[in-house]
Amino acid sequence: MTERFQGSFTQQEPIPGEGIAAALEVLRHGRLHRYNVAAGELSETALLEQEFAQATGARYALAVASGGYALGCALRAVGVGPGDKVLTNAFTLAPVPGAIASVGATPVFVGVTERLVIDLDDLGERIADSGARVLMLSHMRGHICDMDRLMSLCDAAGVTVIEDCAHTMGAAWNAVPSGRHGAVGCYSTQTYKHMNSGEGGFLVTDDEEIAARAVILSGSYMLYERHLAAPGPEVFERVKYHTPNVSGRMDNLRAAILRPQLRALDAQVDRWNGLYRTLEAGLRDCPGLTLVDRDPRERFVGSSFQALMLDWPASALEALLARCAARGVELKWFGAPEPVAFTSRYDSWRYAPCAPMAATDRILAGLVDLRLPLTFSHDDCAQIARIIRAEVSAVHQQGG
Repeated sequence: MTERFQGSFTQQEPIPGEGIAAALEVLRHGRLHRYNVAAGELSETALLEQEFAQATGARYALAVASGGYALGCALRAVGVGPGDKVLTNAFTLAPVPGAIASVGATPVFVGVTERLVIDLDDLGERIADSGARVLMLSHMRGHICDMDRLMSLCDAAGVTVIEDCAHTMGAAWNAVPSGRHGAVGCYSTQTYKHMNSGEGGFLVTDDEEIAARAVILSGSYMLYERHLAAPGPEVFERVKYHTPNVSGRMDNLRAAILRPQLRALDAQVDRWNGLYRTLEAGLRDCPGLTLVDRDPRERFVGSSFQALMLDWPASALEALLARCAARGVELKWFGAPEPVAFTSRYDSWRYAPCAPMAATDRILAGLVDLRLPLTFSHDDCAQIARIIRAEVSAVHQQGG
């Protein structure tokens, strides 16, 4: 009998009991707004920021309403405005070019390699051709490029780096936490990320003026003294009259849910990576399927899994997706002519026109993706691998 996977690719683990208890306490006292505190009280949001700064090794941290808001706030805080050009990955998710467009700037897309990271050779050319002085680097699907080489290239060209770490919270490159190479690191706590508050995000930086501008941008109403992971009042005095309020604060309810999850993050990363390695082992040496090798300098977080079916015709990929779906395995494909769910790509974002990128198009045309929630077991991942392997083999033998 043909086996069929019965699990859900979108079912997350429940919120930890400690987070539920903390959230109930916030609901009981009713002070959900981050600046609404009783005498002598430190808000859940301020405490979370302090703990997140400590966890990442950053001087300053700001908790905000979403990862997308963190990206837009970071762009404004480093001085990006209408008419500016901002470099970013051609392989990313829509909120990244969306954040660039939201401040009136123009995305300049950079190619992707078969390791699913930004093409550093192409980046050098785009820096020279575009004149852009900001790179919004997306660690898309948790794949981290050679950050030492990237920062050397950008520093030499005077390019400020903002890291989109929506998929790399808890990851590192050469033992440096993701988000800590560039001027600003941005993170997401949307349900499908590494900590779950439904929506939410963080911004971290060591630059005091970027931090002060970000706090005011987020809607501090000059209550910046209620932050624990922010610069001193003298820094705010320099920027407060020149920085608009673009409100996007995190509230105390979400912060209460997140604080215990932050304490458990390292253990969760280890769990994800164990599941990832089980799936990877089951697909190794599968004819027609190319695994994405991970650089040993990268501590990744295996919360999703990608593989390449390079140079397969579109009809074969469509057949593979249908066959896997019939057996309960939800593969997403970045080569479809129209975006489905989160699988949009650079030529989908028509507000940011770009000439075709042949090398990148080849990779995206063969890229499949699936989530690995922590509700899966190792047996689940082994079964998923067996199903994918069988269906890839079947389609490949038919000429895929």
